[in-house]
Amino acid sequence: MAQVLEFRLPDLGEGLTGALIVRWLVEVGEVVAVDQPVVEVETAKAMVDVPCPYGGVVTARFGEEGTELPVGAPLVTVAVGTPAHSDPAGDAAQGSGNVLVGYGTSEAPARRRRVQREQTAPAAPVALKSTDVQAPAPARGDGPVPVISPLVRRLARENGLDLRELAGSGPNGLILRADVERALYGGATRTESPAPTAGPVPAAHPTSAPTEGTRVPLKGIRGAVADKLSRSRREIPDATCWVDADATELMHARVHMNGGGGPKISLLALLARICTAALARYPDLNSTVDLEAREIVRLDRVHLGFAAQTERGLVVPVVRDAHTRNAEALSAEIARLTEAARAGTLTPAELTGGTFTLNNYGVFGVDGSTPIINHPEAAMLGVGRIVPKPWVHEGELAVRQVVQLSLTFDHRVCDGGTAGGFLRYVADCVEQPAVLLRTL
Repeated sequence: MAQVLEFRLPDLGEGLTGALIVRWLVEVGEVVAVDQPVVEVETAKAMVDVPCPYGGVVTARFGEEGTELPVGAPLVTVAVGTPAHSDPAGDAAQGSGNVLVGYGTSEAPARRRRVQREQTAPAAPVALKSTDVQAPAPARGDGPVPVISPLVRRLARENGLDLRELAGSGPNGLILRADVERALYGGATRTESPAPTAGPVPAAHPTSAPTEGTRVPLKGIRGAVADKLSRSRREIPDATCWVDADATELMHARVHMNGGGGPKISLLALLARICTAALARYPDLNSTVDLEAREIVRLDRVHLGFAAQTERGLVVPVVRDAHTRNAEALSAEIARLTEAARAGTLTPAELTGGTFTLNNYGVFGVDGSTPIINHPEAAMLGVGRIVPKPWVHEGELAVRQVVQLSLTFDHRVCDGGTAGGFLRYVADCVEQPAVLLRTL
């Protein structure tokens, strides 16, 4: 006799509240083994294969490819045998014992039980050949509000928004962060009817969004980038300073460092090493702001993020403890993370926790930029392309390899003197690598 067990989308770590179904790896009726990946999902951080802790026959899948599911929503149901009939099935019925982050394979956590009570009905499996169309949730009275994420509640509370007024777009009317942000910033539809107006209704404002054209959902990594950049602009009073620097000697130094037949050192790694040296001199820029405590938190360790463009969009892998690595170690770690970013195999831990970001936008063939700070960090160094330009060198006009450096910083953590000092030190190291080579 078979027992049907339900496997729900686990918390994949780092405070993630949902994931986008990219590709199903199993079909209904297929036999799966314990801990076999059943679905590939895209979180706000990375692509992840989700293993099922049960072995047996898949009886249902929940959600079409392209559907976004919240943490705790059903993924699959699996029919497993009882211990009396099959030892492997008996083991599967108990779960693999491999606990995914925020999800146990035995008894469901208390938070999951509370969420289930808040939902009006369990989610139904989606037909394999149909399109997942969700109807708007009905208006709510004094009953519980279907919200899983505490971040959603906090966002609504801090902005004075009553969650009972919203129609959630998630399964069974679940209110997602996107619903709250549409209500706050994008004009989401509330559940109550608009008040009657006297006289003719004015025409839509000419700046309102057009209704025609191609719509691209802000989901997965693209949606996460949009959320983070929007939050950065709302919360951080940023300022940018920049300077041109003669990078000729730095380019020569790299050629000499790579001429010995050992591991090659990338230009980005040299710039990363310069950043960590500069942050040791100007630690205010390796900080974050605690708004609730009204404190600047100066961080003891440098976890250096670097911008990497992939087919799925911009990601920022993080080099842990970059201040403890020399140029060769930095080059090796940057190369490893870049390869993983392009393959889509970065873990959430490798994409979070940065304290300062290095952005080499020169690879796009541009000279300058005013980058948006990677919230909740306090600064970002931007590097433009290195190109031959006329330059006064040792009193004579010459053609030199020139680069524009820009620093965007949180004006709450420091003033222009600190930011200018940091940028000037970086430029000095670029122009005279001997200033830095003593510490490599």
